[in-house]
Amino acid sequence: MALTPEDVSRIAHLARLELSPAEAQAMLGDLNGFFRIVEQMSAVDTAGVEPLYTPLSAVQAVQLRLREDVVTEGNEREANQASAPSLEDGLFLVPKVIE
Repeated sequence: MALTPEDVSRIAHLARLELSPAEAQAMLGDLNGFFRIVEQMSAVDTAGVEPLYTPLSAVQAVQLRLREDVVTEGNEREANQASAPSLEDGLFLVPKVIE
């Protein structure tokens, strides 16, 4: 997938970037280089490869130190909402900002 200069202009517009023609040309080369790398990576057959939970597990045995999944804090909703100017059914009410 190769990008065109028009694609770079559109991306720059969406990102609210003002690029000079030289910067746009350099960005085009960088983005196309990035997409070439992604295409090369996508072409690699990864069938049967186990995912790594940490990069260290590729070179040494790593024991995960997981804690028990238990609740450590109680429900503090009322205390947290005590200073709210407006609540309804346990939810914060905010002014409408979109018409």
